[in-house]
Order: sequence, then structure tokens, then C-alpha cells
Amino acid sequence: MADIDISVAGRSYSVATREGDEAHIRHLESILQRHADTALRASGGLNAERTLVYLSLILADLLDETERNPPEGVSPVLLERIADRLEAVAAALEEDASEA
Repeated sequence: MADIDISVAGRSYSVATREGDEAHIRHLESILQRHADTALRASGGLNAERTLVYLSLILADLLDETERNPPEGVSPVLLERIADRLEAVAAALEEDASEA
């Protein structure tokens, strides 16, 4: 494990990460930083906890929007569900064919 320091909404945090994941954590930090000013304004700058709650809500809203309207047109979650159902139908058809 490696510890790295990240900055979110003007505060520093030490984060434990697996070796080799540091670049990914830095990328996530940059995503948080893009929305940190909005979260700070929404929280009134009262405290870090409230700011992080607003930041979480902003990111959850973006995630929800992306899941409902994916850029590719079809949600990966929906595709996975469809694939699971098709596999179940195929298994049922195979079972019926072997019983006949």
C-alpha cells in the first residue's frame, strides 16, 4: 500500500492506495477539484464535512444522469441485465430440448 496526499476543496487528505494506482487517484482528485468550487459555494463554506456532502451530491447527480442517458446510447448496466436474461432463456431452451 502507498499513501498519497490529495487536495479536495482546499483541504488535504492522506489516502491509502494500492501500488500503481497513484495516477488513477490523481485523476479522480482532478475530477473532484473541477466540482469543488461549486460545492464550497453550496455549503456556504461552513465546514469541510458539509462541503464534502455537497460534492458527493454533485457527483452522484452526474453519475445518475450518465447511467440514465449514457453517451453511447445504452447503459452498460442495462446491457449486462439483458445478457443475463438471454443466457437464462438459452439455458431454459436447452433444458426443454434435452427433455423432449
